[in-house]
This record gives sequence, C-alpha cells and structure tokens, in this order.
Amino acid sequence: MNILIKNGRVLDPATDKDGIYDILVTDNIITKVESNIDEDAIKSEQECKVIDASNQFVMPGLIDLHVHFREPGFEYKETIKTGSLSAARGGFTSVCPMPNTKPVIDSVEMLEKELDIIKRDAVVNVYPVAAITKGMKGEELTDIRELVKHGAIAISEDGKSVMNSSLLREAMKIAKETGIPVLSHCEDINLVEGGVMNKGERSEELGLKGISNAVEDIIVARDIMLAKETGCRLHLCHCSTYDSVRLIEEAKKEGLPVTGEVCPHHFSLTEEDIVADDANYKMNPPIRTKKDVDELIAGIHNNIMDIISTDHAPHSEEEKTGSMTKAPFGIVGLETSVSLVVTELLDKGVITPLKMAEIMSYNPAKVIGIDRGTLQVGKVADITIIDPNKEYVIDKNEFVSKGKNTPFDGKKVKGKVMTTIVNGKIVYSEC
Repeated sequence: MNILIKNGRVLDPATDKDGIYDILVTDNIITKVESNIDEDAIKSEQECKVIDASNQFVMPGLIDLHVHFREPGFEYKETIKTGSLSAARGGFTSVCPMPNTKPVIDSVEMLEKELDIIKRDAVVNVYPVAAITKGMKGEELTDIRELVKHGAIAISEDGKSVMNSSLLREAMKIAKETGIPVLSHCEDINLVEGGVMNKGERSEELGLKGISNAVEDIIVARDIMLAKETGCRLHLCHCSTYDSVRLIEEAKKEGLPVTGEVCPHHFSLTEEDIVADDANYKMNPPIRTKKDVDELIAGIHNNIMDIISTDHAPHSEEEKTGSMTKAPFGIVGLETSVSLVVTELLDKGVITPLKMAEIMSYNPAKVIGIDRGTLQVGKVADITIIDPNKEYVIDKNEFVSKGKNTPFDGKKVKGKVMTTIVNGKIVYSEC
C-alpha cells in the first residue's frame, strides 16, 4: 500500500528543505517529494492511504541515541516491545538501547539474544549498543571487534564511566579502527559520595547529599583528551553542566570528532523545581542550576550541542515512590520529548523547525552512521508527523511505556506527535 502525505511542512536538514510539499511512499521507499502530487492519479494505480498533514511538521523519523529498554533481565521495568511502542508514540523511528541489562550486553551471545528479541518484538528500528567492559565492571574489555561485526552500532558503559583511563584509551583505539563511536557517560564515581541531586542550596534545604558539577566535568575533559589522542569519535551523553558545554566548544574549535547531547529534562528544569524529596526528580546527571540550564540552551542555539536524546529510563512505581535516597536514578522520556522541545525550545525561539529536525534526526543518524535522518527520494520511509500547535497536558497514565516515572506529569505543553511511519508502515497514529 502507498502512503501519500499531503500539504505538510516538510523539514529535511540533509537538503535544507523547508516548505509545503507532498510525499509519496511506495512500499517502504520515499518515491516522490513534490509541491502537488495528484491524489486521484495515485489512487487509480493502487491502494493508497492519504494523510492530510496541513499545518503540521513532516520530519525525518526521530532518532534517539540513548534509551534503556531493560530487556533482558529487568522486564518488569520495560521490554523491547513496550519500549519500542513508547518510542513510536513519541515519534521515534530509531533508538539505541544501552547495554546495562542483566546479563550485560557484553558478548556476541548476549548481543544475538537481544537482536532476536528485537526482530521478534520491536516496532521501530532498534540499534544495540554493546558494553565497553565485561559485566560493565571496568576491568577487562569486551571483544569489541566481534561485537561490531555482529551488529553493535556503538559501545558504551552508560550508567557509569570506565574509570581506568588506560582501558578506555584501548577501547577508543578499537572503536576508531572499527568505525564506531563511543557513547560516554561522564561521572567520576569517586566524587559522587552518595549524592542524589545537584549539590547546592536546594540540596542543603532538603537535607539531601549533592552531586557537584565536577563529577561530570572531570570525565568530560578526560574523555575529550583521550579522543584527541586516539582519533576516536566521542559522543558525550546527557550533558548537564556549564563547563561541559564550554569543553565541547573548545574541542570543536580544535576540530576533534566530539559531539554532545542534551536531554529535555536538563533544559526544561532547574534544581529550583525540586520542592520536596521526590524520587521522580532523581536522575543522573541531576537537574542543575539556572546558569547550567541557560548554557545548555545557548549551546543548542549556537550549534555546540548536536543532539537531543531522552535517556529514557523506566522504573517501577514501587522503586520511584518515596525518598531520593533509596530510589534508582532515571525518568522516562520518549513520550514527552517532542512536546518539551516544542514548548521549551521551538516556541521560545531557541531553535527553528528545521533545526529541530536536525538535532532530533539528521545529526543522530550521522553520529551512529546509519542511512536515515532524511526525506530524500530513494531513502527508506522513516517519517514523523508533528502538530506543533496542539496543546495538551502530560498524563503519565497514558504512557505506553511500563515506566510512569516522570516529573512532567500534569505539565501543559505544546507539540504532539500525530503519526509515526517506520520502513513505510504506520506504527503509530493519534487520529
């Protein structure tokens, strides 16, 4: 069946296209992008689903480089099936799950097990990320070459840093050799000291241990230096501090292959939004100060920060009830990302609609080297349609994800995903 998308504002950063066009999808391929495709002529040839995208954005399918789907081992939190359904509802056509499952994705055997589940259950494209060290213990490298050969799109130790710099340098050398990026979680574990939120006045008021900016900044600086030495492509995940942005800016001025990512919660909230000891505000890295948030937003505006990812981290209601001191880090993000980007960045003039498509689709595709993130003729039809003017109130009970852990429940926002198309098939429709 064909899909004909009519009258949408087509946003394709790969070609700088921004205008009102129709798009025809035949089987799973984009076959036409034109000002006016004759609907009757198409219908006369074969069955055709017509989508009226008037006053809506038509973007390349959104790509999230940073999600946690929990399977295998923590299926009570999320599964590849529920996670991918959540991604589809959020407008994401491709996602990269982190390897901190149980067992860890640290061997070809575990990677192939994950790929089998993906093939069986996923409704979006799922590109696995493999662990850097065995068991994510930071002691011995995984067989990175074999993992890449069998389908790992990148390596990461997300949830922690590889504290042994020599070991990480060797991993980066192999990543450079095999052509994959390192996705880096920057946290000096020796400086965390039991912290559960940003270290500052608010943590003191709430009587909670804080996490200083230095916990992140020290590892950001180290990893950039190792990327400089090895030539490895380094992607810095969930950056949250003023100095992370400045360090990435300096790395780019030097021409280093370094990219940076910001999560919606880090540009939408400050520590001042935490008015009580509420575990739904516990995330790693934590929500920072207004100074940090302002610099993250400026970094997005000034093309220093390349990508928006969610760090989608579902947990059970029981785990996220009660004090931050006992709850795990993380919030869900796939089903709120688009609305937060529209509300906090697009509507406030920080980014343009074309820039939104760039940082949520085109740039992520480049980082992991996949042939996605564009609406050019001949490309696979991964498409996201968004109504940027649709207002609604976030309701965690409507999430498809098993996780309901979010600080945004009840927040009024703008921007809603209307249709998600993956490989030429409609996998989510709001209509």
